[in-house]
Amino acid sequence: MILTLAGCGAREAEPSQPEPPAVTASDIDTPTTSPNEPAENTPPAETSTPVQTGLFAEQILSGADGDIHYSYYLPDSYDGSRKFPMMVVMPGYDMMWFGEDSSGSNLNWSGFTAWTKLDTEMVVVSAQLTDWGEKSARQAIELTEYFINSFAVDTSRVYAAGYSAGGETMSRAVSMRPDLYAAYLHGASQWDGDYAPIAENGVAVYIYMAEGDEYYGSAKARLAYENLHTAYEAAGWRDADIDRVLRIETPDNAFFNAKGIYNYHGGANVVFDDPDNLNWVISHSKG
Repeated sequence: MILTLAGCGAREAEPSQPEPPAVTASDIDTPTTSPNEPAENTPPAETSTPVQTGLFAEQILSGADGDIHYSYYLPDSYDGSRKFPMMVVMPGYDMMWFGEDSSGSNLNWSGFTAWTKLDTEMVVVSAQLTDWGEKSARQAIELTEYFINSFAVDTSRVYAAGYSAGGETMSRAVSMRPDLYAAYLHGASQWDGDYAPIAENGVAVYIYMAEGDEYYGSAKARLAYENLHTAYEAAGWRDADIDRVLRIETPDNAFFNAKGIYNYHGGANVVFDDPDNLNWVISHSKG
């Protein structure tokens, strides 16, 4: 679980697989949609053919900025007849896309798997992007919209999470399209997005950073919190209301040492181990 995640450059990958499967894919490794056949644009209708659920690994969406490599999870009760909450979560540098050898490296990451184990059943999506700037933010948004249009997703309960480099990406994506996301978990990262759109759209934000973070330093977490708090105040929110949608935790080194963790940047992945943290995120909704 102890990862060493950093925000340095990654190379662009060449396309290597066909388009992602339609919702009713019968085999996780063999997409049912041919490369020349358009993906479904509406949630599947309930039919006599059961919808396959579980993990769909190492898929590709051909997007406006190139191929998006991703995996996703559908809960056991998913059949297209009712809408589900959705989490879109981006990993750190070590689990980004560097070519075929890196494919699926995020599948056992707790930042992905933890959401699939909650009492609240959810659609969970995680992509392996190639940078952590404007391009990756646009791809994260495009992937979010693809799932909203192609699956039975409750648009009032779409969530985001990002860790390290993935946090840089998702802080941009959420501030670029705050209308899409109800809440965001910002883990062990710096905030690269704007602040005002978050407050103006009432997006809840949970910031988690080890006090001893070796890569970013915890001061960046506190600065993001202060700037978000100021943005909420400027949007007319009272302190008591801000406290319900803005949360920060910066555990000290002793907290991690007690768990046998001495790499604090990677060790902050423990945020995903506590269901209370995750349930705080998904307790929020639009409207």
